[in-house]
Amino acid sequence: MADIQYYGTGRRKTATARVYLRPGSGEIKVNRKGFDDYFPNQALRMVIRQPLTLTDTANKFDILVNVAGGGPAGQAGAVRHGITRALMEFNADLRPALKDAGLVTRDPRAKERKKYGQKGARKRFQFSKR
Repeated sequence: MADIQYYGTGRRKTATARVYLRPGSGEIKVNRKGFDDYFPNQALRMVIRQPLTLTDTANKFDILVNVAGGGPAGQAGAVRHGITRALMEFNADLRPALKDAGLVTRDPRAKERKKYGQKGARKRFQFSKR
């Protein structure tokens, strides 16, 4: 019982999160820091808690997260994805509820590369007819 843990890998943009759920009281640690210290933005904290509130498991697990790459929003999305996957490993019956909320699918949106000979990914030089 002491060594039970559930793992999920979450990704968003260029961020990757490794999430470990362990039976506990609901404490969340991100990169060995407190949850509120690592994510001071209230909106990002709400995004991360979505799968837990949806499945009523907020106070059942202590969550340890290692996250790297990207910025705060990408990292928050990666952590949410990782928590969702770990919850599905814990109980496969939670999948339909998480799927309906759109939390199971990895968000494929990422920055488009800059094209050679142009100013950016989509920006083109001004067209001149003559």
